[in-house]
Amino acid sequence: MLNKKAFFSLVVTSSLLSACDENVSAPPMMAPQVTVVTLESESVTLTRELPGRTSPFKVAEVRPQVSGIIKQQLFREGGRVDANQPLYQLDDAIYQTDVASARAKLQRANAAMHIGRLKAERTAGLVASGAVSKQENDAAEADLQVARADVAAARAELQRKEIQVEYAQITAPITGRIGKSTVTQGALVTANQAATLATVQQLDPIYVDVTQSAAELVSLRRSLQAGTLSDAAHLPVTILLEDGSEYEYQGKLEFAEASVDPSTGSVLLRVVVPNPDNMLLPGMYVRALVGSGVRDNAILVPQQSIARDPKGNTSAMVVNEENIVAQRSVRVSRTVGNHWLVEEGLQVGDRVVIAGLQKIRPGAPVQPSEREDAQPPAAADEEQTAVKQGS
Repeated sequence: MLNKKAFFSLVVTSSLLSACDENVSAPPMMAPQVTVVTLESESVTLTRELPGRTSPFKVAEVRPQVSGIIKQQLFREGGRVDANQPLYQLDDAIYQTDVASARAKLQRANAAMHIGRLKAERTAGLVASGAVSKQENDAAEADLQVARADVAAARAELQRKEIQVEYAQITAPITGRIGKSTVTQGALVTANQAATLATVQQLDPIYVDVTQSAAELVSLRRSLQAGTLSDAAHLPVTILLEDGSEYEYQGKLEFAEASVDPSTGSVLLRVVVPNPDNMLLPGMYVRALVGSGVRDNAILVPQQSIARDPKGNTSAMVVNEENIVAQRSVRVSRTVGNHWLVEEGLQVGDRVVIAGLQKIRPGAPVQPSEREDAQPPAAADEEQTAVKQGS
């Protein structure tokens, strides 16, 4: 049990401590520091990643135009051939004989025409003196015309036989790479047969055929008509290989098919791509980044600044002039690199919080600092990705 002196000391000490607690006030709360980016408008090129396959620029199937036995194969399978380069040589002994026979017929026709011309000249000189009747003179002129026609026919026959000799040497119709030969030396081929001897494909440049849904095409054309997008058909097309790497050369959009495939509901787009190294081969699966339009005065916001609630609604935290945080409902449409393309809810000059979101709440003061490297690129490849509910 405490004595009176100890009890008095305890009471005095407690009173002094209580007085100290009342005089000392709690330190003020510091506003959290956040990083913001000030939004600006810019011109953005929107692209669409579309699947596609490569196809040859030109394809020529080699077939014989005359019948004969394959005497020699004059090319290396899988190699490059030039237009009019000999590919096969047929046995042309019979065709050479036909040429000699046709040439002899032409000489005979020339001799007959010479005789007819001399006869016509004689009768023409005698008809004036009355030694030859006019009827005989007309007959001589007619015989000369027949002889000239025979010469023309014989000359045409000779040309036809010479063409057959030329056709006995089968040449490449185009420049390109030739595949395997379906025949070997000694094989019999016939004129205009259904089976091909070989196929030549021109691979530089090469086509890339991609497909785009008809719904996207309609939406794009509506945006172009409304003026929200500018035409980007003149922009180069980037090709992505099957392993995801970017192809060295860029292509050019050649045309869009005028009809929709009823089985797929898509439209064919054809892109022409340089292929000097034959890196792209027919039938390869690739992807193409095709320009869908140019958006002027577009607003891009970093992806990390956009939040979604369980219902899929998107929002962003904006700092006003008094450095107070406000939550803003935002509608975004697609990604451009690591940014969202803003459709509604934000405008030029807004300061959007991109770092420190976990430390703030609407209505609270903050200490904002601008991020220097926050400006997005003026034109970036993007994947047209609609904001999906709950994604």
